[in-house]
Amino acid sequence: MTSHSLPDGTVEAGSAAEAPTPAPAGAPAEALTPAEAPSPAPAGAPAEALSPAPAGAPARSRAGSIVLLNTGHGKGKSSAAFGVMSRGWARGWTVGVVQFVKGGKWKTGERKLADHLGIEWQTLGDGFTWESTDLDETAAKGRHAWGVASAKLASGDYDLIILDEVTYALSYGWVPVADVVAGITGRSPRTNVVMTGRNAVPELVEVADTVTEMRKVKHAYDAGIGAKKGIEY
Repeated sequence: MTSHSLPDGTVEAGSAAEAPTPAPAGAPAEALTPAEAPSPAPAGAPAEALSPAPAGAPARSRAGSIVLLNTGHGKGKSSAAFGVMSRGWARGWTVGVVQFVKGGKWKTGERKLADHLGIEWQTLGDGFTWESTDLDETAAKGRHAWGVASAKLASGDYDLIILDEVTYALSYGWVPVADVVAGITGRSPRTNVVMTGRNAVPELVEVADTVTEMRKVKHAYDAGIGAKKGIEY
Protein backbone atom coordinates (compact mmCIF):
# COMPACT_ATOMS: atom_id res chain seq x y z
CA MET A 1 0.00 0.00 0.00
CA THR A 2 1.39 3.42 -0.96
CA SER A 3 1.24 6.59 1.14
CA HIS A 4 1.34 10.28 0.27
CA SER A 5 2.53 13.24 2.34
CA LEU A 6 -0.05 16.00 2.54
CA PRO A 7 0.85 19.72 2.70
CA ASP A 8 0.29 19.76 6.48
CA GLY A 9 2.81 16.94 7.02
CA THR A 10 0.27 14.20 7.65
CA VAL A 11 0.42 10.98 5.70
CA GLU A 12 -2.48 9.63 3.70
CA ALA A 13 -2.49 5.93 2.94
CA GLY A 14 -3.19 4.92 -0.63
CA SER A 15 -5.55 2.17 -1.67
CA ALA A 16 -4.38 -1.31 -2.49
CA ALA A 17 -5.30 -0.64 -6.11
CA GLU A 18 -2.49 1.93 -6.24
CA ALA A 19 0.22 -0.53 -5.26
CA PRO A 20 2.37 -1.72 -8.20
CA THR A 21 2.07 -5.35 -9.23
CA PRO A 22 5.21 -7.22 -8.17
CA ALA A 23 7.42 -8.49 -10.99
CA PRO A 24 7.49 -12.27 -11.52
CA ALA A 25 10.32 -14.15 -9.82
CA GLY A 26 13.52 -13.77 -11.81
CA ALA A 27 12.26 -10.83 -13.87
CA PRO A 28 14.54 -7.77 -14.16
CA ALA A 29 13.73 -4.98 -11.72
CA GLU A 30 12.60 -2.62 -14.44
CA ALA A 31 10.24 -5.05 -16.15
CA LEU A 32 6.73 -3.74 -16.76
CA THR A 33 3.64 -5.65 -15.74
CA PRO A 34 1.36 -6.68 -18.62
CA ALA A 35 -1.05 -3.83 -17.82
CA GLU A 36 1.75 -1.27 -18.00
CA ALA A 37 3.55 -2.56 -21.07
CA PRO A 38 2.97 -0.53 -24.25
CA SER A 39 1.14 -2.23 -27.07
CA PRO A 40 3.49 -2.99 -29.96
CA ALA A 41 2.94 -0.95 -33.12
CA PRO A 42 1.57 -2.85 -36.11
CA ALA A 43 4.20 -4.23 -38.45
CA GLY A 44 5.43 -1.50 -40.75
CA ALA A 45 3.72 1.30 -38.82
CA PRO A 46 5.68 4.58 -38.51
CA ALA A 47 7.27 5.39 -35.18
CA GLU A 48 4.79 8.21 -34.57
CA ALA A 49 1.70 6.01 -35.07
CA LEU A 50 -1.28 7.30 -33.13
CA SER A 51 -2.45 5.56 -29.99
CA PRO A 52 -5.82 3.84 -30.10
CA ALA A 53 -8.83 6.08 -29.48
CA PRO A 54 -10.70 5.61 -26.19
CA ALA A 55 -13.77 3.40 -26.34
CA GLY A 56 -16.62 5.23 -28.04
CA ALA A 57 -14.41 8.01 -29.43
CA PRO A 58 -13.90 8.49 -33.18
CA ALA A 59 -10.88 6.79 -34.66
CA ARG A 60 -7.72 8.88 -34.70
CA SER A 61 -6.56 10.29 -38.00
CA ARG A 62 -3.93 12.72 -39.25
CA ALA A 63 -5.31 15.74 -41.07
CA GLY A 64 -3.34 17.51 -43.76
CA SER A 65 -4.13 20.79 -41.97
CA ILE A 66 -6.44 22.08 -39.26
CA VAL A 67 -8.20 25.33 -38.37
CA LEU A 68 -8.00 26.90 -34.91
CA LEU A 69 -10.15 29.73 -33.58
CA ASN A 70 -9.31 31.76 -30.46
CA THR A 71 -12.25 33.90 -29.40
CA GLY A 72 -13.88 35.30 -26.26
CA HIS A 73 -13.39 38.44 -24.18
CA GLY A 74 -10.36 37.28 -22.23
CA LYS A 75 -6.75 38.22 -22.85
CA GLY A 76 -4.50 35.84 -24.80
CA LYS A 77 -6.17 35.20 -28.16
CA SER A 78 -3.44 36.71 -30.31
CA SER A 79 -0.72 35.72 -27.85
CA ALA A 80 -1.71 32.08 -28.23
CA ALA A 81 -1.78 32.43 -32.02
CA PHE A 82 1.73 33.83 -32.07
CA GLY A 83 2.87 30.99 -29.88
CA VAL A 84 1.73 28.66 -32.67
CA MET A 85 3.56 30.95 -35.12
CA SER A 86 6.81 30.38 -33.22
CA ARG A 87 6.22 26.66 -32.97
CA GLY A 88 5.50 26.37 -36.68
CA TRP A 89 8.64 28.30 -37.56
CA ALA A 90 10.68 25.99 -35.32
CA ARG A 91 9.26 23.04 -37.29
CA GLY A 92 10.50 24.53 -40.53
CA TRP A 93 7.10 25.79 -41.67
CA THR A 94 6.47 28.71 -43.98
CA VAL A 95 4.33 31.09 -41.91
CA GLY A 96 2.34 34.19 -42.83
CA VAL A 97 0.50 36.68 -40.62
CA VAL A 98 -2.28 39.05 -41.71
CA GLN A 99 -3.59 41.56 -39.16
CA PHE A 100 -7.06 42.96 -39.83
CA VAL A 101 -7.40 45.70 -37.21
CA LYS A 102 -4.03 46.86 -35.92
CA GLY A 103 -2.42 49.58 -38.01
CA GLY A 104 1.16 50.26 -38.93
CA LYS A 105 1.80 52.46 -35.88
CA TRP A 106 1.71 49.40 -33.63
CA LYS A 107 5.29 48.30 -32.83
CA THR A 108 4.63 45.00 -31.13
CA GLY A 109 7.09 42.52 -29.67
CA GLU A 110 5.66 39.66 -31.73
CA ARG A 111 6.17 41.67 -34.92
CA LYS A 112 9.81 42.23 -33.98
CA LEU A 113 10.14 38.49 -33.40
CA ALA A 114 8.57 37.72 -36.77
CA ASP A 115 10.95 40.10 -38.52
CA HIS A 116 13.88 38.49 -36.74
CA LEU A 117 12.75 35.02 -37.82
CA GLY A 118 11.96 36.04 -41.38
CA ILE A 119 8.22 35.41 -41.02
CA GLU A 120 6.04 37.26 -43.50
CA TRP A 121 3.87 39.75 -41.60
CA GLN A 122 1.35 42.22 -42.97
CA THR A 123 -0.38 44.77 -40.75
CA LEU A 124 -3.26 45.96 -42.93
CA GLY A 125 -5.76 47.49 -40.53
CA ASP A 126 -6.56 51.08 -39.68
CA GLY A 127 -6.34 50.82 -35.91
CA PHE A 128 -9.29 50.44 -33.56
CA THR A 129 -12.61 51.49 -35.07
CA TRP A 130 -13.30 53.97 -32.26
CA GLU A 131 -10.09 55.77 -33.24
CA SER A 132 -10.95 55.90 -36.95
CA THR A 133 -11.63 59.23 -38.58
CA ASP A 134 -13.01 57.59 -41.73
CA LEU A 135 -14.99 54.40 -41.19
CA ASP A 136 -15.38 53.87 -44.94
CA GLU A 137 -11.61 53.77 -45.28
CA THR A 138 -11.38 51.45 -42.28
CA ALA A 139 -13.85 49.08 -43.91
CA ALA A 140 -11.98 49.26 -47.23
CA LYS A 141 -8.76 48.32 -45.48
CA GLY A 142 -10.53 45.38 -43.84
CA ARG A 143 -11.73 44.15 -47.24
CA HIS A 144 -8.24 44.57 -48.66
CA ALA A 145 -6.81 42.55 -45.78
CA TRP A 146 -9.21 39.71 -46.58
CA GLY A 147 -8.20 39.85 -50.24
CA VAL A 148 -4.57 39.42 -49.22
CA ALA A 149 -5.43 36.65 -46.76
CA SER A 150 -7.62 34.69 -49.18
CA ALA A 151 -4.87 34.72 -51.81
CA LYS A 152 -2.41 33.33 -49.27
CA LEU A 153 -4.84 30.63 -48.15
CA ALA A 154 -5.30 29.39 -51.70
CA SER A 155 -1.68 29.75 -52.84
CA GLY A 156 -0.25 26.55 -51.39
CA ASP A 157 2.84 28.51 -50.32
CA TYR A 158 2.19 28.41 -46.58
CA ASP A 159 2.09 25.79 -43.86
CA LEU A 160 0.45 28.24 -41.46
CA ILE A 161 -1.56 31.43 -41.88
CA ILE A 162 -2.57 33.52 -38.86
CA LEU A 163 -5.62 35.74 -39.40
CA ASP A 164 -5.30 38.06 -36.43
CA GLU A 165 -8.58 39.76 -35.42
CA VAL A 166 -10.36 38.49 -38.52
CA THR A 167 -13.57 38.11 -36.52
CA TYR A 168 -14.03 41.89 -36.54
CA ALA A 169 -14.03 41.97 -40.33
CA LEU A 170 -17.18 39.86 -40.10
CA SER A 171 -18.89 41.38 -37.07
CA TYR A 172 -18.42 44.89 -38.51
CA GLY A 173 -19.72 43.77 -41.90
CA TRP A 174 -16.55 44.53 -43.85
CA VAL A 175 -16.40 41.07 -45.45
CA PRO A 176 -19.29 38.64 -46.10
CA VAL A 177 -19.23 35.65 -43.78
CA ALA A 178 -19.72 33.30 -46.72
CA ASP A 179 -16.55 34.62 -48.36
CA VAL A 180 -14.42 33.87 -45.32
CA VAL A 181 -15.95 30.42 -44.84
CA ALA A 182 -15.32 29.62 -48.50
CA GLY A 183 -11.73 30.85 -48.22
CA ILE A 184 -11.08 28.68 -45.17
CA THR A 185 -12.72 25.53 -46.52
CA GLY A 186 -11.19 25.99 -49.96
CA ARG A 187 -7.67 26.67 -48.69
CA SER A 188 -4.65 24.71 -49.84
CA PRO A 189 -4.66 21.27 -48.15
CA ARG A 190 -1.25 21.96 -46.55
CA THR A 191 -2.23 25.27 -44.94
CA ASN A 192 -3.12 25.36 -41.25
CA VAL A 193 -5.05 28.40 -40.04
CA VAL A 194 -5.32 30.24 -36.73
CA MET A 195 -8.07 32.88 -36.45
CA THR A 196 -8.43 35.30 -33.55
CA GLY A 197 -10.87 37.91 -32.28
CA ARG A 198 -13.91 38.48 -30.10
CA ASN A 199 -17.49 37.61 -30.98
CA ALA A 200 -16.76 34.93 -33.56
CA VAL A 201 -19.83 34.28 -35.69
CA PRO A 202 -21.31 30.76 -35.53
CA GLU A 203 -20.13 30.01 -39.06
CA LEU A 204 -16.49 30.47 -38.00
CA VAL A 205 -17.02 28.24 -34.99
CA GLU A 206 -18.51 25.61 -37.28
CA VAL A 207 -15.66 25.66 -39.80
CA ALA A 208 -12.91 25.46 -37.14
CA ASP A 209 -11.55 22.14 -35.90
CA THR A 210 -10.48 23.54 -32.52
CA VAL A 211 -12.22 26.47 -30.82
CA THR A 212 -10.98 28.07 -27.60
CA GLU A 213 -12.95 30.76 -25.79
CA MET A 214 -10.87 33.02 -23.56
CA ARG A 215 -12.97 34.09 -20.55
CA LYS A 216 -11.92 37.16 -18.59
CA VAL A 217 -11.88 36.66 -14.83
CA LYS A 218 -10.13 39.97 -14.14
CA HIS A 219 -7.86 42.28 -16.11
CA ALA A 220 -5.31 44.84 -14.97
CA TYR A 221 -6.88 47.42 -17.29
CA ASP A 222 -10.07 47.36 -15.19
CA ALA A 223 -8.00 48.52 -12.23
CA GLY A 224 -6.62 51.44 -14.21
CA ILE A 225 -3.35 49.78 -15.20
CA GLY A 226 -2.36 50.59 -18.77
CA ALA A 227 -1.02 48.21 -21.39
CA LYS A 228 2.48 47.00 -20.50
CA LYS A 229 5.22 46.50 -23.07
CA GLY A 230 6.22 42.85 -23.16
CA ILE A 231 2.85 41.73 -21.79
CA GLU A 232 0.22 43.32 -24.01
CA TYR A 233 2.41 44.24 -26.96
